[in-house]
Amino acid sequence: MTTKQTIPSDEDLTAFIDGELTAEEAARIKAMVKEDESVAERLELLARASLPFKQAFAPLLSEAPREKLQAMLAAIPVQQSAKSASAPLFASRRRFLGALAASLVAGIAIDRAVIGIGARFSAKDENSEWRAVVADYVSLYTPESLVGPVPGRDDQAAQLAGLDEKIGLSLSPEAVSLPGIDFKRALLLQYDGKALAQIAYLDPETGPMALCIVKSDKGPKAPDLESRKGMNVVYWSNATHAFMLIGHAAADRITAIAEGVRGALSA
Repeated sequence: MTTKQTIPSDEDLTAFIDGELTAEEAARIKAMVKEDESVAERLELLARASLPFKQAFAPLLSEAPREKLQAMLAAIPVQQSAKSASAPLFASRRRFLGALAASLVAGIAIDRAVIGIGARFSAKDENSEWRAVVADYVSLYTPESLVGPVPGRDDQAAQLAGLDEKIGLSLSPEAVSLPGIDFKRALLLQYDGKALAQIAYLDPETGPMALCIVKSDKGPKAPDLESRKGMNVVYWSNATHAFMLIGHAAADRITAIAEGVRGALSA
């Protein structure tokens, strides 16, 4: 049985799916898939998904060169079990050519990615749909996805400035600061043709947490709480934007955190 030290990371599994490992490394992953059910299940989840995985692992690839986003990862239904580790499972996956804008000083990247939702989008329930898509994406984060130093205030401000023009909202490090929770990076994603800002954090108690913002003309809505993908979500909106805070923190704690950031964003 594999040990905690030898279990492959999501980055390794994604590289395996994309055919980026050496023959020796690939053979090691295949052996783990056969002997460890948890590794097989994680591999199958990553193989099924249609999200920009490399954006999730940007801090681990801080030395990668800057490239333009060339393609989005298409949704490819896979029926085979990952335990078989057969060639068709991986051959059916479209290679994702990602954009990684890395900071060699802070090890933090501002990424542009596309979350493709196709026909699933419903204009009648836009707010619910975007939260579902974000929850699918955030559920793939692990604490290891957000390793690296906490950027200084100037670096945070620079990352947030890259979001301002796209989402039409001026964000400062103070406005998006969460008490006792580390700011890790700012991401510019795209949802149904609209800019989606995601600020990723690492909570020392419960792991990854994210504040997400999109433009919205649905009007103001008081904060509400829901559960998605095993995480708690507090969501609200004002006249111009919709917001959500998502993470594994308990309902009362994440509600209190959301109330604080909501007040700061309204100030």
